Amino acid sequence: MQTVPLLTTLLEVDRYPADALAAFYGTRWQGALHLRHLKQTMGLGRLSCQRVVGVLKELAVFALVSNLVRVGRLTAAKRQRVPLERSSFVEALRWLSTARPGETLPPLDVNPHRPGRVEPRAVTRRPKPYPLLTQPRREARKILIQQGTGA
Repeated sequence: MQTVPLLTTLLEVDRYPADALAAFYGTRWQGALHLRHLKQTMGLGRLSCQRVVGVLKELAVFALVSNLVRVGRLTAAKRQRVPLERSSFVEALRWLSTARPGETLPPLDVNPHRPGRVEPRAVTRRPKPYPLLTQPRREARKILIQQGTGA
């Protein structure tokens, strides 16, 4: 068993026992996974629209797809008799993107149960050594052609 210091402003020991706080803190891992699925797996980390109306539409579509994936996962988890957290988000998303009308959801992969899992927070890929494109691509091409440095 691992001991981890937990700082909190919840000072009423009878109302907030240490075991309950530790269990609650453990659920934060699931929240982090949900955010990762939205940002990385579904591409919500970077929105493409620049106007408020477009951004709101993008967020609405992400919410809709996320809820559809969750319903698929829930259906598969019940059918396979496993907890929802262990059903595969990626598999449900892939099925959703390729399913035909009336097609039944196949069994999804079941993620292994890994209590107390610890993962390092590190970037696995280095950023590319190129500057950011801060102007329209068409203008950047013109500048490269004028400089004679185009590929």
